[in-house]
Amino acid sequence: MKKNQINGTGRKAAGLAKAGVGALAVFALSSSLAMAQAWPDKPVSLVVPFAAGGTTDVLARALGDQLSKSLGQPVIVENKPGAGATLGADIVARAKPDGYTLLMGAVHHTIATSVYKKLSYDFQKSFEPITTVALVPNVLVINAANTPAKTPAELVALAKKSATSLAYGSNGYGTLQHLIGTQFAMQNGIELLHVPYKGSGPLTTDLIGGQVTMSFDTVTPVLPHIQAGKLRALAVTTAKRSSVLPDTPTLNESGMHDFDLGTWFGVLAPAGTPANVLDKLNTEMVKVIKSAEFRDRMSKIGAEPIGNSRAEMARQIDDDTKRFAQVIKKANITVN
Repeated sequence: MKKNQINGTGRKAAGLAKAGVGALAVFALSSSLAMAQAWPDKPVSLVVPFAAGGTTDVLARALGDQLSKSLGQPVIVENKPGAGATLGADIVARAKPDGYTLLMGAVHHTIATSVYKKLSYDFQKSFEPITTVALVPNVLVINAANTPAKTPAELVALAKKSATSLAYGSNGYGTLQHLIGTQFAMQNGIELLHVPYKGSGPLTTDLIGGQVTMSFDTVTPVLPHIQAGKLRALAVTTAKRSSVLPDTPTLNESGMHDFDLGTWFGVLAPAGTPANVLDKLNTEMVKVIKSAEFRDRMSKIGAEPIGNSRAEMARQIDDDTKRFAQVIKKANITVN
């Protein structure tokens, strides 16, 4: 074979190889576009890491109802309570990253990162943020029939006189309610007995029944019982008063300091979920959250709708993880 024939054959082979690479790139792009257009083609699971009846559950169902219409597929809420919301998070972290299994996460997950010595996932690496759904104030409530205190100061005085530690319930170890209770006790020089539950539903039932004295739960699950007179709201834990409890002061107004703690809730997907699916989820969820219907539902339960970008939610998670790590270290809270 002549030299120019060899060179020609080489150039032809190189050209075919280049064309093959180009074809693969086109195929990959078309496959990605096809997936974006086809998704979702089956029901989407939204995992709530708490028991039914709590704020996380209420928000997930409100979002899921409207999102089902927007996506054209059912959004099924699955309650997976336990281990301070880390059980449900673990289930989603191990799920196939295809956009069909999502987590209704919360501020509690940024706290659990520092509280639990061993977690099977890394909250900032094992998940992809989609959007923050809403912010809900927490409120210090007591059983109206069993506890005579009318203010936080009176509750502190009662705790100091009590022969045994007053019990407060939370949604589990490493949740914001746990942290608020710890900060409240430390700041006022009292001892409180922490009683963890798997969610606001069972906690509220026991609070009304007198099994625990108080809780620092979100406004949503306790509001009907405050309005019915079964529970008494003493103060909210945020810097501003709650729109649904305008006559209830903040803890800061009640003589305490540095309380600006509310609970945010947001949706996340397993790490590795395709960017086009995440973008579509963000677009559709924000559309729902900004709708008049959703905002009206939120106003009735004391929630402030958010609906931010994926990057904004990621920054929020990073900021809270660092902030709570310092508080947890100071309070020496750990769970094996």
